[in-house]
Amino acid sequence: MKNTILIILLAIVAISCGEKSDGGNDVASLKQQLADKKSEIEALENDVLEINAKIEKLEPRKEKAIVLITTDTISKVDFKRYTDVQASVMSDDEVLVSSETGGRLLSVHVKEGEYVKRGQAIARVDLQSLTDQKAEIETSMSLAKDVYDRQKRLWDQNIGSEIQYLQAKNGYERLQKTLATLNTQIGKSTIYSPISGVVDREFLKAGELAAPGAPIVQLFNPNKLKITADIPETYLGKIDRKDEVRISFPAIDEEVTKRISLLGRTIDPSNRTFKVEVTTNSMNGKLKPNLLAELSFNDYAKEDAIVVPLEIVQQEVSGKKYVYVSRKSDGKFLAKKTFVTTGESYDGDVIIETGLTDGDQIIIEGARSVADGDPVKIINQ
Repeated sequence: MKNTILIILLAIVAISCGEKSDGGNDVASLKQQLADKKSEIEALENDVLEINAKIEKLEPRKEKAIVLITTDTISKVDFKRYTDVQASVMSDDEVLVSSETGGRLLSVHVKEGEYVKRGQAIARVDLQSLTDQKAEIETSMSLAKDVYDRQKRLWDQNIGSEIQYLQAKNGYERLQKTLATLNTQIGKSTIYSPISGVVDREFLKAGELAAPGAPIVQLFNPNKLKITADIPETYLGKIDRKDEVRISFPAIDEEVTKRISLLGRTIDPSNRTFKVEVTTNSMNGKLKPNLLAELSFNDYAKEDAIVVPLEIVQQEVSGKKYVYVSRKSDGKFLAKKTFVTTGESYDGDVIIETGLTDGDQIIIEGARSVADGDPVKIINQ
């Protein structure tokens, strides 16, 4: 019936528009014709509204199907967003053990993976050439001492020249200092561990020639480790020393929370990052140097924020965002379309800046199956 009335009205409008005017073709007549047609259209529109109102009264109204939903009560929470960066485990106490004097290695007392204590012998270097030099100097010093003693006795009796006395004294003292230097060098034939730790790498073996300063073994302290990460400079001011960070180790499926121990003071010009370090122990031997880690730090926080799941926020073609809330009207629960503005998001949640208030019943499951004004039934709250 409704469609028949609309067709009749459209036909009347078409006939009216197609009729020729008797008023002529001058501007004033045309304007009058236009005004008359507009009045007719307005009258027809009013007739359509009246007819539709009568039809709605006479025609039985269909009830919309009830949509099953679940809701959650809005309550303010503290929102935190975290940023993840790649990190790695490094040794915070690592040394290369080397010989101060060159020579062939007579023996290496430790192996890779072995734990050594501070002061324990690591290796022994052949310094036979220095031992031979010591014997020569000791012979020369014996003669130099005898000459010096004789010159001193003569000088004490005012016999002989002063220059002879001074030359004898200088020769004897010079040999004494040379002998002391040789004794120090010979004493370094045994190389000792400067720290307590584990032998991480063995560079030279017994029988090989060790140059002065060349590493023989590498030691590291497994109880003094650090996690290092390079943070983009855009996060300057959002991370501070003593902040707590989460560190996860995917390879061993472990996660810990620790405080930052060092914040870099310079920016690396090659990648525009600054360094962050976190000290740690070996976690009962689980952590190894160069183990990959993931460092998460808090770069944004807001107290008393309204937070909802990101998946329930929908968007119109115009770009306006909205969610559905459950409101009670005449003893029934209805879905109410509520426009919102969103803020920061993280881990599937988003901050609602405006549009919702504390205590609102927001629709979770079924949010994409309802329309504004649809009757709903809450199956769990």
